[in-house]
Amino acid sequence: MLYLIGLGLNKYGISKQGIDAINKCSKIYLENYTVNFPYSEKELEEVIGKKIISIGRDIVETDKLIKEAKKEDICLLIYGSPLTATTHISLIEDAKKNKVKYEIIYNGSIFDAIAETGLQIYKFGKITSMPKWSKSFKPTSFMEIVKQNKTIDAHSLILIDIGLELKDCLEELKESTEEYELGKIILCSQLGTKDSKIFYKKIEELKKLDVKKPYCIIIPAKLHFLEEEVLNNQ
Repeated sequence: MLYLIGLGLNKYGISKQGIDAINKCSKIYLENYTVNFPYSEKELEEVIGKKIISIGRDIVETDKLIKEAKKEDICLLIYGSPLTATTHISLIEDAKKNKVKYEIIYNGSIFDAIAETGLQIYKFGKITSMPKWSKSFKPTSFMEIVKQNKTIDAHSLILIDIGLELKDCLEELKESTEEYELGKIILCSQLGTKDSKIFYKKIEELKKLDVKKPYCIIIPAKLHFLEEEVLNNQ
């Protein structure tokens, strides 16, 4: 049996259903490559009362977990909710093909938590991701999604590469939007935790902040007056 268990957004976010599943498993894996956790693996181990095996893409995207799940109960712990990354969808498809039983245990994710900004969820468009640039590779395709969203007056959520520091992220954003005035944007840090922060400022103002990971950026479209009121009170 393979369990895909959502951890929610803070170290106490895992559900009772998730804990019950963990207690059935001989191995507890933690997917470690899609987000910067706002807590340590040791803290999570203390909450669930079990030893964790931290694994990266090189293992999750092989058949290792499926092979093990044929013989024993194992689980993969995933920050937020389990099926927001295509890798995890692929795991379920592989389980089906190999006749391996599986269970998905959902939880809260960044897609729920961004409502705390005051923006109306149904006014968001396509979600995009900002990669970490190198000297020879500076993709700006994430801004194409933002432009598409703007044509339908939709807000844009930009998820940030796990290795991207805020200062570099804002420089990438500034360089990718030089052809038009960006105005104020929204920076969300550690949503769903006791250290949750939301800022609504221009890029140059955000550069002065000391912000903890994980964080994301929202480029708002035209704001409803209620949205603007909530943002200005952050």
